[in-house]
Order: sequence, then C-alpha cells, then structure tokens
Amino acid sequence: MNEGAFLCSCADTCEIDLEAARDGVGDVEVAASSSVLCQDGLGAFEQVIDEYELDELYVTCPEPKMQQRLLTVAEEHGVLPEDVTFVNQREGAGWVHDEAAATEKTARLVNAARAGRREVPMPRASIHQAGYDVVVVGDASAAAALSASADVTLVADGEELNDVDADLGGVEIERGRVVDVSGTYGEFEVTVQAQVTEDCISCMKCVHAGPDGMVTRRPVDIDPDAPRGEWIEVCPTDAIEMDGVERTFECDQVVYPDGDDGTVGGQRGFYTGELDAATVNEIEGLLGGFESLDHLDLTMDVCAAGHLGEQGCNICVEACPHGAVERAAVDEVEFHLDSCLNCGACTSACPTGATMLAEPSNERLAREVEALLAPTADGSFIRNLLGSNSGIETPVVAFVCSERAQEALDEYGRLAAAGKVDLEYPPILPVSVNCTDTAGEAHVLHALAAGASGVAIVGCGGSCLHSGPDPKAELVKRLNVATRDLGLGERVAFFAPDPDAPEQFVEELSQFVVTTLEETPIPVGEHEATGRIDDPGRENPAFDSHGWALESVRAILEHVEPEREVIRGLENFGIVEVEDGCTLTPTCSSFCPTDALRREGDGLEFNHERCINCGLCAEACVEDVMSVEAGLDLSLLPENNAGGAWTLLKEGEMARCAGCGKEFASVATIAAMEERVGDVVGDIAPDAEENIFHYCNECRANFTLGV
Repeated sequence: MNEGAFLCSCADTCEIDLEAARDGVGDVEVAASSSVLCQDGLGAFEQVIDEYELDELYVTCPEPKMQQRLLTVAEEHGVLPEDVTFVNQREGAGWVHDEAAATEKTARLVNAARAGRREVPMPRASIHQAGYDVVVVGDASAAAALSASADVTLVADGEELNDVDADLGGVEIERGRVVDVSGTYGEFEVTVQAQVTEDCISCMKCVHAGPDGMVTRRPVDIDPDAPRGEWIEVCPTDAIEMDGVERTFECDQVVYPDGDDGTVGGQRGFYTGELDAATVNEIEGLLGGFESLDHLDLTMDVCAAGHLGEQGCNICVEACPHGAVERAAVDEVEFHLDSCLNCGACTSACPTGATMLAEPSNERLAREVEALLAPTADGSFIRNLLGSNSGIETPVVAFVCSERAQEALDEYGRLAAAGKVDLEYPPILPVSVNCTDTAGEAHVLHALAAGASGVAIVGCGGSCLHSGPDPKAELVKRLNVATRDLGLGERVAFFAPDPDAPEQFVEELSQFVVTTLEETPIPVGEHEATGRIDDPGRENPAFDSHGWALESVRAILEHVEPEREVIRGLENFGIVEVEDGCTLTPTCSSFCPTDALRREGDGLEFNHERCINCGLCAEACVEDVMSVEAGLDLSLLPENNAGGAWTLLKEGEMARCAGCGKEFASVATIAAMEERVGDVVGDIAPDAEENIFHYCNECRANFTLGV
C-alpha cells in the first residue's frame, strides 16, 4: 500500500506549523499540506495522489461536508472511500493549544491513526431475528401510536381505559397488573396478575356492586386492595379470584413507562419513561429483527464462569450495564449479542479474553497509544523542529468517550475559535473509545508502560449513557493504589467535560497535568506490547486483560523500584492461601479454569502468574480452607521465585494403595474420608486385608464389584 498524509490548517485558523507537522509524520510515501485543502488545495491533492500512486490516505479534516468532497476526489483518482482516514486536527488541537503543542499533537494523531488502521479487522455482521409483538403497559396513547406497525398488546396495569382519548381499535387489551418482566429482545416475558379470570363476560355486575373506584370497566379488573365481601358473589361466571391469577405474555419488545428494566444503562427492546417520537422510531426499527455489526469476539473455551455446578467468575454479568450478559446456569454465562450496545464494559472487565471488543480491539488501542507516545519520524519531537522548549512536555494519554465527552471537547474548540471563551488546555493525547467502560486496568497499565506520564479517562460522568453516575470512580481509585505501590505515584484521573462549563474542565485537567503529575521514569518509544505472557500452557487470546496487564507491569518494573511487594488495586490477579486442614484432595486443581493450581508429588502448588482471582477454587474447596485475595505478589512471579512459576502451598504425604502399591490419595484425604463415612462404608469389602479407603479406585472395584 502506498500511503500519503495530507495536513490542513483550516484556512489558517489552526495554530499549526504545517511544515513541522509534515516532518513529524512517519512511514508514509509523502506528507503534503495546505491551508485550505478542501478548496484551494484540491488540485495539489489530486496531483500528489497520482504522482505517488497513493491508495491509502490520512487527511486532517473534521468537517463532514468537506470530508465528502475529498472522498469524491480521492475516489475519482482510484482511492476507495474505506481507505481514507480522517483526523481531527482542529477542535481538539489547533483551536485549543499553542502552536508548538498543536503541531506536535497533529503529527502524533496522524501517526496514531495510521498505527490503528493496521489493526482494523474485517467487519462481521449478524441478523438478529425477532417478531412484531409489543407489550405496552398502562399507556393507551403509546399503544395506539404503535398499533399501525406492530402487533400491540396493552396491559391495563390497573388503568381505566374506557374513556381514554386514543384509538385502540387495533390493540389487544388485557387485564392485570405487571408483577415481572424477564428476558431480552425478541424473548421477553411479561407476567401479570389479575383478580378477574378469563371467564369474565364483562357483564358489569361487579363494577356496579363493587367498591367505588376499585373496579375498572375496560378491561374488567379489581384492585388487589379491594375489600372482600358479598359483592364478589354477583359474578355469574365465578370469574372473580381475589387471591389473584397470573398469566404470562411473550413478546419481542416492552414499553413500560413506569417500569424498571433492572439495568444501569437500559436494555434493548425495553423502554421506560415517556414515549417520544425517537423511541417510536427505535421500536419500529427493531420490529421483525435487525442487522448489526458483531461487537464482541467470544472465546468461551477460556471463560472462567464456573465448572461442574460451582460458580466462578461473574464479572462480565456484573459489568454489563444493558442486561446483555446473564448467568444461564450456575457454572455458565450467556451473551445476548442482540442486546449488546458496544460499550465494552464486559471486555475490559473480563480477565481471560473470553469476551473482547471487535472494534476497536485491544491491539488497535495498544498500537494507537504507542504511536501517540512515540518520537516522531526523525527520532525527535516536533518541539525541537520548532526550536522551542514547549510542545507536549507531559504526555498524557486520554481514553475519550466517543459520545457525549467527545461532543463536549469539540464544543470547547468551537467556543475558543469563535472567541466566546479564552480557552487553552494541556495537550492530552486522545484515544477514542466507544465508552469509557472500554478502558480497564490493562489499558491504563499499558499506557504507563509505553511512557505516558499519566492517563486521563474522559467520559460522561453522571450522565453516562451506559453506566450511570461516576462509572470510573472505583477504577481510578484502584489504579492509583496500584501505581503508588509500583512506585509511580498517582497517575490516573477521570474527567467529565460539561459543554456549558469549559473553564471547570480546563482547571481540573491543568491541575492533574501540571500539578499532580511528575515526570515519568519510563522512557517513551521503547515498549511495544505483545499482549501475552511467556507461558506455553496458557491458551488465552492475545491482549486478554490479565496477560496484557501483567506484561505491562513487567515493563514498568524495568524502570521503577516498587514500594510494596504486593501490588494492590489489580483485580485481575489473585493470591491463593491455604489454611491448616487441607487434605490435598484434587478438587481445587480440577476446578481451576486457568490451571493455576496443581497437585504435584506430595503437595499442592500455585501458579500466581495464571491466577485471575475468580474464586472458584475457594468455592469448590471441600474443606473450606482456601481463600483468594486480589493483588499481584511480585515475589511469586517466576522471575522472582526460586521455584519458578510454581509455589508450594501445602505439603502432605501421599498414600500407596494397599492392593497394587501405586500412589492414589493423600494420607490426610484418607483420614478425612474415614472420619466422615467410615462407619457407613468402611467394611463393605470384608475380604480385603485393609480398610476399603486404603485402596485405589481400581482395587476397590475388584473387592466390591468383583471386576
């Protein structure tokens, strides 16, 4: 591929030295520039494409209409639209930074776009099938609005529908009050309870005789708090059941204005609150199913959800704000891809790589971070090209939510360019993510390992579309504990830019970058992540959170002296301890989903490098003497441990079979079995020379079954 970069100063409104910025762009056939690329520079744009036979372009242009103009011209000269990548050098750089910083940042943004593009996968799409059944709860107007396009069932939910101002001619009306809603898009179940059965003939006798205001006419139903009395006997069909009868309606979508879908960020196909035009459009767009890109890459073979009826890791279920992940069984989780809204919460939380974002992938994010932090093409920073000591002196990687947070930052740039505010803030290096939920401990540790002085997580704060208020407060707190333990001091902060309060954002960011952060001891440009650890027995995909985070910690430790041997705040690592009472039964090692435990010889051994802190071993321990604590114990890593990857947790004595002589169980296990059930089964083999517990499985079968 012949690649070219085209830089523009947007009619010289951007404080960018185009020549210096060109010199900072690396590994392309040509870097060209213009003050107005989309107009006066179009001729040169065409000429350069032809002269260098370019087929992949990186263009600094944030304006949608101008992007379309450039795409048209590029396509006329043989460049496919999907091979043109646009970079915003304006709102987030040239309009809010001084010349040196904006120039350096522009070159880095182009280099990062190029590095990230190398890791863009071929998109995959799926068709998610569903029907046209919609249950509306208590809102006659909403039911009427949807009835022309959907098969609508209106559950009255105690409302009197006789006099409503809505055309319910095409709506199926059902009595009852909602007691439960379960399921996901295409497979919802709405359970209602009514005090009137389906034998009702709507004769109105109960309405006439019943307590005022407690019996509805359409549909006929009775308030569950209505007093019982002789009036109940007026029903000619015995349809009144004051203890209530339940029915369940299956549907594809649910409209429940006063309901709660049980999630933090809302669930696809389940609508609460007032029904507006946008919601109606969304409902109608999902009728009959829909086609969408596959947001997740699933490798369930490495999932640590549980084993043989014991629950293990549950972090993806807890993390998902949209109800798209559920525990299908005690030892199994299920992903509902038709309910996934691409926030990345499950992927950043998952320690094993069982679920990973398809786009942007962790590897793409890693390459973008490394390119943003790396020296420019000639090995120096652009501030040297400008003969200035300014520029990006404190490189801070910012994982920026592509929704409201990015919109707020863009608005800051527009306000500054329009002269509405005097605005300039430190030149953070942005990495666009679907939601700040995408960024987890592995992403932050990698940025620090690559030489970032700090990491800013820039999201929606209390108005997050996915995870609600302060979604990253706990993560930031944990990671600052970890960075302090590693000897780096506090390096992580969360910011929620408000479009109406730019000065507050500038003040908070400046405080973090200028005052809080110290120069990092980790050099930039040296670390390139592989996303793996050196363990042939580990089959997790590259850039899984656990392996990637551990690789980053090791890179950091090459340049720092940690303050603690046990690094706190890292939830993807576990430290297993065994108390007295362990009988060396193989239960824990059999259940461990990452093979971090093994019974070797006369003892139980632990591989800290593999432990993901799922807790399954402790759950399965028959003696209840095992515990797991979060944290990374540096002394237990192979490079610091005399025993290599494996550490002896518990030593015992193995017993030999009284029949064949082979080792088959620990002495403690045999003693425990004798104590528990010896008086019941100990003598079931009277011809045996020893107690039945002193024989291996094969020899026991010989004595008890004659095989």
